[in-house]
Amino acid sequence: MTQSKRETERKYEPSPGGAAGLPDLTGVGPVASVTATGPEKLDAVYHDTEDQRLAGSSATLRRRTGGPDAGWHLKLPLTGDTREEVWAPLSDDVPESLRELVLSRTRGAELRPVVRIRSARTVRQLRDAEGGLLAELSLDEVRADAAASGGGRARWSELEVELADGVHPRLLDVVEKKLRKKGIVRADSPSKLARALRDTGAAVERAHPSGVGAGSPGAYVLAYVDEQAGRLVSLDPAVRRDLPDAVHQMRVTCRRLRACLRSYRSVLDRRVTDPLRAELRWLSGELGVARDQEVLGERIGTALAELPDDLVLGPVAARLRVWEVSHGVEARSRTRQALATPRYLRLLDALDALVRQPPLRARAAGKPARAMSRAVLKEYGRLAGRMERAAAQPAGRPREAGLHEARKAAKKLRYAAEVARPALGKPAARLGKHAKAVQQLLGEHQDAVVAQDTLRGLAVAAHGAGESAFTWGLLHGREGAGAEARQQELPEVWRAASDPALRAPLEP
Repeated sequence: MTQSKRETERKYEPSPGGAAGLPDLTGVGPVASVTATGPEKLDAVYHDTEDQRLAGSSATLRRRTGGPDAGWHLKLPLTGDTREEVWAPLSDDVPESLRELVLSRTRGAELRPVVRIRSARTVRQLRDAEGGLLAELSLDEVRADAAASGGGRARWSELEVELADGVHPRLLDVVEKKLRKKGIVRADSPSKLARALRDTGAAVERAHPSGVGAGSPGAYVLAYVDEQAGRLVSLDPAVRRDLPDAVHQMRVTCRRLRACLRSYRSVLDRRVTDPLRAELRWLSGELGVARDQEVLGERIGTALAELPDDLVLGPVAARLRVWEVSHGVEARSRTRQALATPRYLRLLDALDALVRQPPLRARAAGKPARAMSRAVLKEYGRLAGRMERAAAQPAGRPREAGLHEARKAAKKLRYAAEVARPALGKPAARLGKHAKAVQQLLGEHQDAVVAQDTLRGLAVAAHGAGESAFTWGLLHGREGAGAEARQQELPEVWRAASDPALRAPLEP
């Protein structure tokens, strides 16, 4: 059994004086009163791999006793001051549920104790005028011991402000302003573990990419690959827990990586990157089953809810629900199976290796404006060719297939421009923006085409069961009209995207 919550907090270097030196925050913003709670004794053993892969990705895993939430705590970074904490009951070994959630980081390597941190905590609760909890101000007297034999020790004090659930993060800014006036500044470590590893001498040095000159095409491309590979890893726990939009975000990340490795073959050797692209395509395909199912279900459900009651004939909602459940279970199972395979872990390892030891080509060290402009313009040429071929196809399935291929080309252009934006600036950003507009319009067209096929299947099933197929047919007709409307809008959107003035700043 696991539970999760989001915590938003900031850490500070306390002023001298211990608990007596805790600043009085009464009257700061919405804080109407400050109450003290009993002192706490906390004892946490942090676990990581031998090369500290969790710490390297800003994640922590600990077994903690003492306090109201004793148990195993897995903390995963989100954005800014916020992290997600997944809790599991106390046990001697790392719970299997948490091992699974860190698999994308550990790659199956053994988890072992790396440091023990004991804290004596003094707590002040900040409350509003109605007595509701706003935040907790905690002062910790910390003692850290490296787990390795002969490891070092460290002691320090730490002040922490953690928001209560549902409190707006702006309260942290208000409190920090008061703390600064008292001479209290932010801690220079993001977590107790990071400081403990540093101060006890237990931290592991990180490897950096080799052979890449700053400001070169290779540096820009590898920075993008590294960012997206890290995003793939960080999304993994959310996908395993079936959190909203997680599968979609991971699939998009796969596509970004594939597009980057394709567009910048002049920078990275395709003999290394083409096999990686094939594996990313496999993973994207496995994720796509769940994502396509989710999108279709939402689309049809929304359209059905918008119909007047007198146009909904038969057990339409029940049939749609049965379809969603039956297809959804299969799709989610396929996603989980993919993430459980050694093939998936090998892909993550290969992405790491690509960044650490990049297979650079000669143009990787050239001028970024030239190499990256050529890559972006080449993707534009592919899009233009596909748009022309799609327009020449007869109406119906041939043209729909052609527009689908054009959509994929627009997506590749958008991502190529995204990679190049730090080097090329506004010209790449503008072209990418127009490519996105083309992609989104063609995406709406494709969604309508796919929905028509699904609605036809639901109509056939309803008819076979002796139910009215009227509503399904009505929705099918509306999707057809929507697809036709998107085609009517396309020429204007494409005229804007194909304006030579957009490409002129990128031309050699």
